[in-house]
Amino acid sequence: VSPSRTTISVAPDATGIGKMRWPVRGRVISNFGGGKDGVDIAVPEGTPVKAAENGVVIYAGDGLKEFGNTVLVRHENGLVTVYGHASSIEVQRGQKVKRGQEIALSGMSGTTDSPKLHFEVRKNSAPVDPSGYLE
Repeated sequence: VSPSRTTISVAPDATGIGKMRWPVRGRVISNFGGGKDGVDIAVPEGTPVKAAENGVVIYAGDGLKEFGNTVLVRHENGLVTVYGHASSIEVQRGQKVKRGQEIALSGMSGTTDSPKLHFEVRKNSAPVDPSGYLE
C-alpha cells in the first residue's frame, strides 16, 4: 500500500456562527454590483486584515495584477473569500486559518490610488454580494 501522492487541504469546519466576520473595520467606498465583484473598504495602510471564517489558503501572491498582493481562502459550502490590495501577506498557500486570524496587512498594491481592502465572497466561483454573508 502506497500513500497517496496528492494531498488536498480540506477547509477546517466553520465556526457554526452562521455569518462571516468583516475582515476589517472601515468605510465601504465601493459596493457590490455594476461590474464590481466585491466591496472596497477604506482603511489606513497597515491595518490587519482578518479571515472572515475558518478556511484554508488556496492562493497567496501578487499574480492578480488589478488587486496586487491577494489572499484567497476556501471555506465550507463552496465559498471562497478574496482579500486584495494588501501591503503584505502573512499566510502561505495550504495554511489553515481561523476566523479572525490576521492573514494580511492592508495597503495600496495593484491598481488603486488609496489604501483599502478589496473583499469578495464567491460561491462555486461566482461572485456574490458579501453583505448577505457578513455580520
